[in-house]
Amino acid sequence: MDAFDAIPNHVIIDILNRVGDVKTLIRCRSVSRRFNSLATQSDSLLLQLDQILGAAEPEPEINSPVASFFRSIFKSINGLLPIFSRSAKPAETPKSPAQILAGFNRIRSLDVELYGGDANLEKGAAVKWKAEFGETLKSSVIVAFRSATVNESATESPVNAVETDSEFVCGLKTRVVWTINALMAASTRHHLMRDLVKEHREMERLTVRDREGEGTVVMDAAGMKEYRETEACADEKGFERVRERTEVPNVRMSMRHAPLLKLKSGICLEAATLVVVRPSGVTSDDNDAELAMEAFAADCMYGEAVTALLKRRRNVLEMNSF
Repeated sequence: MDAFDAIPNHVIIDILNRVGDVKTLIRCRSVSRRFNSLATQSDSLLLQLDQILGAAEPEPEINSPVASFFRSIFKSINGLLPIFSRSAKPAETPKSPAQILAGFNRIRSLDVELYGGDANLEKGAAVKWKAEFGETLKSSVIVAFRSATVNESATESPVNAVETDSEFVCGLKTRVVWTINALMAASTRHHLMRDLVKEHREMERLTVRDREGEGTVVMDAAGMKEYRETEACADEKGFERVRERTEVPNVRMSMRHAPLLKLKSGICLEAATLVVVRPSGVTSDDNDAELAMEAFAADCMYGEAVTALLKRRRNVLEMNSF
């Protein structure tokens, strides 16, 4: 027995938990039988879908003049001279998150990182959101703006500034489109995790975010339990699911905005918007500030924008499910 074999299992598992990355842990499983059994006991994981599901990188071709000459002559003869012409590899079938994590049965906390954002925005615009789900949407906080510039001499719109009817209606359309885009992106990510949530009953926390930092979906233990129970009832009744995303319920949108918001750093946000979304059955808006600050407390610029926008007048809108 060597020194490595003398290390207790719980120490190795603790080290693997600090690694976290699923791709690395899958590779560790091929090291030895012991690693194969211990790697799957990690309870805190990071799954980067583009790392595992991305297409294989193409093999480099030989670009010398001689190789190019022969390729031009024999390009119609597939496989005759493999050194000069390489046949394309068949595309790999993408695996779902549940398939990738099939061997991991002790997951407590899982972070899923997607390869990119979802919203198609005009140039310079930004939308950032956080949504909590159970069976369906529980709450969402959305911060958006049309553009950000540094202008020390700019004058911020007064808190009690009055917009014309045309300015308000035009801005309202944009704010509603931003909100719908964010809710559709959130419901799509929630749907993507459906099999993973159903199969891994041991999970206590699930976070789905994109690499660009556009949006985040979170589910806690109670929310995942609620989702499993609803899905089990639907399966028993034989309901057929044809949607590519979770249905967004009737919602109540608490919306605040400023035509021009100047932050302490000198950054000016045009058409700055804060939207707090809840299902229509939730009538209290008392904790708008708590939800919004919790969602963006770790982000300096967005956190400052949220604090300023919470002082603005609130408009409440209702929207049907979609």
